[in-house]
Amino acid sequence: MRLASWRWGGRDHVGTVSACGRELTPLACRDAAAGVLPLIELLAEGGSLPSPSGTRLPTDAVVLRAPLPRPRRGLFCVGRNYHAHAAELAGSVFRNHVTDDRGWPIVFGKLAECVVGPHDAVRLPNPSTSVQIDYESELAVVIGRGGLDIQRSRAMDHVFGYTVVNDVTARDVQMRHQQWDLGKSFDSFCPMGPWIVTADELDGRDTRVRGWVTPAGGAPELRQDGFTRDMIHDIPTLIETCSRGITLLPGDVIATGTPAGVGMGFEPPRWLRAGDVVRIEIDGLGAIENRFERLAA
Repeated sequence: MRLASWRWGGRDHVGTVSACGRELTPLACRDAAAGVLPLIELLAEGGSLPSPSGTRLPTDAVVLRAPLPRPRRGLFCVGRNYHAHAAELAGSVFRNHVTDDRGWPIVFGKLAECVVGPHDAVRLPNPSTSVQIDYESELAVVIGRGGLDIQRSRAMDHVFGYTVVNDVTARDVQMRHQQWDLGKSFDSFCPMGPWIVTADELDGRDTRVRGWVTPAGGAPELRQDGFTRDMIHDIPTLIETCSRGITLLPGDVIATGTPAGVGMGFEPPRWLRAGDVVRIEIDGLGAIENRFERLAA
């Protein structure tokens, strides 16, 4: 099953997506502005999806929103979680950070307000704030059944489904403050979508993640191409880690890290500029595509 959030006719809607991704069926929802969160909560409580509430629509006739436009308390994010990505940054400012399967995952947060839709523009900050804007193609896990101190062996029972995110990052801000939250949480720095695919239809532990950058006026360049089976810390480990002492709730989101090929990993680095377009595609999920623009505040 695929669940999406969209805007049509001046209103917010939620509903299901056809297997081909070309058709939407709206469902009755008490708070469509919250995206699919009310549906996730309903299903977590043992309920059933509500009945269709309108006619089917072609996907290209609506404006897709992020399936979770405002995650209830931000996103849990994981840093340097693919072997090749950790290796490409090993000689950078991260050279003193040990990342391997013998250690603990690096976990940080992104504010909920940075989430935008799968085709929305990403706003580049004022150059006085940051000039080193980077992309990170990521699979995100959406929690269905909540829990505290979830054991790794039972962790997949708590997965509702998956979506795609771009963990956009201001690298100079990240380094300047010697922590990750600020440089990860600028307004519009988390495109998400195009929808959520439930765990019965997709095994997030073994799928392909790709990211293209199309420079302004140029041709698409495949920058990232990896498989989630190459994560250093797998999805059950991440759920176990994030739930230690913290109760995970239905609708919580865990972004699982990015494959090699980020802009910072090139020599010289290849930062995003106004007019660049980033497309991220995950097999079995779909794609998001966002233009980076110098927009007025």
